[in-house]
Amino acid sequence: MSQDLKNRLKAILSTLNHNLIERETATGLALLSLLAGEHFLLIGAPGTAKSELARRLHWVTEQGNYFERLLTKFSVPEELFGPLSIKALENDQYLRLTNKYLPTASIAFIDEVFKANSAILNALLTILNEREFDNGDQRVSIPLLCVIAASNELPQEEELAALYDRFIFRYQVQTVSEQGFGDLLRLKEEKPKQIPIHYKFTALELQDILTQAKQIAIPDDVIELLTALRQFLQTQNLYISDRRWRKVIKILQVSAFTNQQSEVTVWDCYLLQFCLWDRPEQKQLIFNWYQSHLGVGSGFNQERLEKLLHTWESTLIEEQNAKIQLKNALGKRLYRDHNGNQSTEKNYQLLAERDEEPLFLAPPDQVDRTNNNQGYTAEELLAQFFDDHFRQCHIDGQWLPIEKYTQGDKNRLIHFIENHPLTEAKLYTPQHVQNRLQETQEILADIQQLGQEIENQKQKMSLIVEDHLWISPDFIQQALSSLNNTQNITQAYSTRMEKVISGFQQLPTTSHAVAANV
Repeated sequence: MSQDLKNRLKAILSTLNHNLIERETATGLALLSLLAGEHFLLIGAPGTAKSELARRLHWVTEQGNYFERLLTKFSVPEELFGPLSIKALENDQYLRLTNKYLPTASIAFIDEVFKANSAILNALLTILNEREFDNGDQRVSIPLLCVIAASNELPQEEELAALYDRFIFRYQVQTVSEQGFGDLLRLKEEKPKQIPIHYKFTALELQDILTQAKQIAIPDDVIELLTALRQFLQTQNLYISDRRWRKVIKILQVSAFTNQQSEVTVWDCYLLQFCLWDRPEQKQLIFNWYQSHLGVGSGFNQERLEKLLHTWESTLIEEQNAKIQLKNALGKRLYRDHNGNQSTEKNYQLLAERDEEPLFLAPPDQVDRTNNNQGYTAEELLAQFFDDHFRQCHIDGQWLPIEKYTQGDKNRLIHFIENHPLTEAKLYTPQHVQNRLQETQEILADIQQLGQEIENQKQKMSLIVEDHLWISPDFIQQALSSLNNTQNITQAYSTRMEKVISGFQQLPTTSHAVAANV
């Protein structure tokens, strides 16, 4: 890796961006596409400098042709691949004259690419992916380095899905913002700056960059991050082909190599937001996820950690409040009755009264004899169920006077009162407490390690991100804010887990009971 390469690319990017307003990201992605030998798709309305970007990209290469074409639904293969050779047809050969057409171009711009019909599509797929073109009965290699394609809209037809997948970078071009509009109006009409010849790349140099980039290491934290992202995207029903994931790795290696790194970092994964969306609104979804996982790979999953902490906190409270019921010498469970005395009875019966008057049940023919557990006084019984004159009621085939009905306890309302169990705090074995401490201390160590990893990433960030070729300068502050937020959450989780550990340490144990008896 040479500092000369990075400085060279900085100078190229500066030239490419000259007199382009708010196109730094698109320009960077275009140049990185070229260096990686991949293709770039621009989505946006006409008049947003899409074709200008492609033309400028051609300045980066020392040799090769530039090809540009606007497709319509009426476009025919001859417009892209060249006209048929009349002379060849006379000899029964189906050959195209490809000179100055797509098969001989090194850089190409195809506008409204999704207007490609079936007659164009298959040949275009082979050109984009294999860098080969079927001319007559021969398949020939072509010098194509990069295609920048553009469209006003996303593809709708299923047969265009394969073509859509060929573009590793996808970028939605917006019109100039209000902040940049004044600069746009003040732009002077002048010829674009040219890239000095000694800065331009030959095809051999570009191939050498790819060869060396393949040697760039991909550490475990990046693999963990990509694995976690893949799982997240699956929950969002966002399908990413295996071929695309392989191209993502290629992009990350080229990004790291050209930025003078010995390995891919999580910061290079900033580019994922431009590689993995199907619809423009999904870009923000991917970027938000990436920001929340910065510096901790798949290790920081706030939802999972929150559930884990809550589970342990609930377990601690349950064990702190756990009680066991006392037993007498005969092994019977002990209760405390309403007078505060010990008892082996689980409940007791209490003759119900109201204002010191006994309460009775209604006659047996009533659906609810208890009057919703309120009972009846003797006067209420007489008024509702007994004859006013003879003061009696017909029960079980005979007339029964109220005086006899209210004698004894047979017709009394009885309340069944539960005695409170006699309990004491549950004692745990020292081994139980030790197991709890071991499990929770391991979780605390993992959380603290995450916190240390975040701190390490914050220290690395100034060395890697601030001068990164392919990362927007605006991202640095966002990244730092995200890391600080994650660090604060991690610290809060550490504090909560320390309280859980302290709680388990204070659980009463059987060894304490033995010591107390001694």
